[in-house]
Order: sequence, then C-alpha cells, then structure tokens
Amino acid sequence: MKRFIVATACLLIALNHAARSQDTNKTPAPQPKPKPRVARVHPSPKPQQQQSSVARAPASVRLSYADALRRYRHERHNRAWWKQHFTVIVLVGGGYYYWDAGYWFPAWGYDPVYEYYDYDGPIYTYGNLLPDQVIVNVQRALQEQGYYAGGATGSLSAATRQAIANYQQDAGLLVTGVVDAPTVEALGLD
Repeated sequence: MKRFIVATACLLIALNHAARSQDTNKTPAPQPKPKPRVARVHPSPKPQQQQSSVARAPASVRLSYADALRRYRHERHNRAWWKQHFTVIVLVGGGYYYWDAGYWFPAWGYDPVYEYYDYDGPIYTYGNLLPDQVIVNVQRALQEQGYYAGGATGSLSAATRQAIANYQQDAGLLVTGVVDAPTVEALGLD
C-alpha cells in the first residue's frame, strides 16, 4: 500500500508539472476586472458653512466705499453665524462690529444687549485700528483744520458726519459724510 501512495503522489506531481508547462505556453485567460471601490462618506465633524449672501473679499483687498456699501446687508444673525462667517468681531462702544476687506460693519444680532450704532454702515479702517479709533483720528484731524468743533468721542455722530461732508466738499472728494479711504488719505491719516 505504501508503494501505491508514493506512486500516486508521484503521478500527481508529474501531472501538475505538465499542466503548468502547458499553461505557460498559452496566453493567460482574461481576469475579471475588480469592482471599483466605493468611497465611504463619513459625516464631517464640523458642519459645512453655507454660502453667505455677502461674499467675502480676500484680506488684502480694499473695497471702495460704494462697493462696501453695496456689500453691506443690514441682517440680523446669531453669534454662531457671525463666528462662522467672519474671524474678526469686536465690541466697540455699544455694538459689535465685524471686519471685512478694510471696513468695519455693524454685526446686528451678535449680542442683542449691545446693538447701539451711531452709524448703520461701513466704516473704513487703516493700520489695524478699531472703528472708534479711526473716528477719533478723523475728528482730531478735522478739529485741526477747523471743520469740527466737538470733542474726540470716537462716535460717528451727526455733527461728525456733517464735518466730514464739509471737508469732503472743500477737498473735492465725493461727499459721503462718512469715513472712507479717500477722506482718510486726504487728511493724511493713512
């Protein structure tokens, strides 16, 4: 029996070897293509931001006052919305402001307790100054030139806006009555 098992094993080895040598002479049969793997979609740990109705400009872009005014929307949003859409938000005086493309804008709804704004519109900034600091500098420059008789309050009050408008008219600038880039430059502040 032992001889039979050894002979059978030798026969199987010989048959296997013969089959291999025949396979190498033939072209290989086409293999089925593997199914493409489908990527798993995992939920993001952080909700994706919705496209804002106000498109943000890159940090290095400075808008004209007219562009900033068009861009500004008097919209109320909660604190979470503001933090998702703007990285620089500050409390100045009685209200929160957000910074975008060289202007400070009122952040309506950021904190309902602090929602007092002397002026509901964009305020041009330069040199990383807060809105009230820019207004103080403009008020002082207007005082020196005799256009503004009030104190340097940092408030864009009606008296300050009238002084700015008078200066803009006399300097041949577009009369906006607010702090914009040409006015800051003409006053020598930029």
